[in-house]
Amino acid sequence: MQLALNAQQTRFREEIHGFLATQLPADIAEKVRLSRGVGKDDVACWTRILNRQGWAAPNWPEEHGGTGWSLIQRHVFDVECRAAHAPVLSGFGFNMVGPAIIKYGSEALQKRFLPQILNADLWWCQGYSEPEAGSDLASLRTTAVRSGDDYIVNGQKIWTSGAETADWIFCLVRTDAKVQKQKGISFLLIDLESKGITIEPLYAFNGKRLWNQVFLDDVRVPVANRLGEEDRGWTVAKSLLGDERLMVSRVAENKRMFGIIREVLLAEADSGVDLENRAMRKKLAELEIRLSALEMTSLRLLSAADEGGQIGAEPSMLKLKGSELVQAMDELLFEAVGHWVLPLDATTAADGNRAGVGPDYAEFVASGHYHHRGYTIAGGSSEVQHNIIAKEVLGL
Repeated sequence: MQLALNAQQTRFREEIHGFLATQLPADIAEKVRLSRGVGKDDVACWTRILNRQGWAAPNWPEEHGGTGWSLIQRHVFDVECRAAHAPVLSGFGFNMVGPAIIKYGSEALQKRFLPQILNADLWWCQGYSEPEAGSDLASLRTTAVRSGDDYIVNGQKIWTSGAETADWIFCLVRTDAKVQKQKGISFLLIDLESKGITIEPLYAFNGKRLWNQVFLDDVRVPVANRLGEEDRGWTVAKSLLGDERLMVSRVAENKRMFGIIREVLLAEADSGVDLENRAMRKKLAELEIRLSALEMTSLRLLSAADEGGQIGAEPSMLKLKGSELVQAMDELLFEAVGHWVLPLDATTAADGNRAGVGPDYAEFVASGHYHHRGYTIAGGSSEVQHNIIAKEVLGL
């Protein structure tokens, strides 16, 4: 069991730190630090820098462009990248559909899509949720009917993040309505330029476009674009969701946020926030203790997996505590910024970069605070995680 980095891993961390210091564009890092809009071009720029280094897809097999790193190394890389305020790469491509194509895709699909994902030449979004199929995803109603070498797809997807900038969407569709719900679903890769696709925006309360609705009307999709067997797409989806289950702790993001809180408290010291205030110091200390416990638990599980150990449902603890800690960080940052927290959000929503009336670090604190409320829902709600932990870990 490992609770801290050894000498070799420390040297690896120093290598990553040096690379970030010289290769991460300062203007992009500043946007991330201040939670301003990091656009598609910014993420593509950083993706290509990492790809040239061979570090764009640490979770992929080496033969497909991966790094061959251990889980601990991937954790260190993630922490260092977030600490340097590097933008997060496209999770839909690198963490979801990429691994699914590697595992279930034909050689032709792998050669076609994987290099484009690695170099940010092709962008993806996820087509899972529907108006009447969210938590109960197996109740989805989007249909795909075989017509020669194509499927004819009809239906609607909702809460589709990034559809407005994506090139392709990976979708769960129903190919057999006569069998048990999970057994009649297939996994399709669909070009968003296909005839019959309409994308409509869904806006958050502050005017930001965070999601979309995707309508599919008689969309023709080649059968060759299916991953896995027909009616066995649920297996592909479960595998896709499970591939990264040990990397759900949000340790890296929490450490980044904790550093920002400390910086903000120092900056606000002359504006009424008393660093010697016992209540404030107590809250900060509690967050640091929770963060240390989260990281040690994560390292314990990652090191066990690296050594070939079998990991059961324990990652649910990482997901639960990591997402809750992000929200706790938000609460303290919200408090630390004080009266500057709200004036800018509405005025900057349109372009994401307009100068505000207060300190730059306060501009998007409110946006982050409200957006992160969804962290305890996305990827499996806290209620679901509690049930898993109770049943699978504690045996209740």
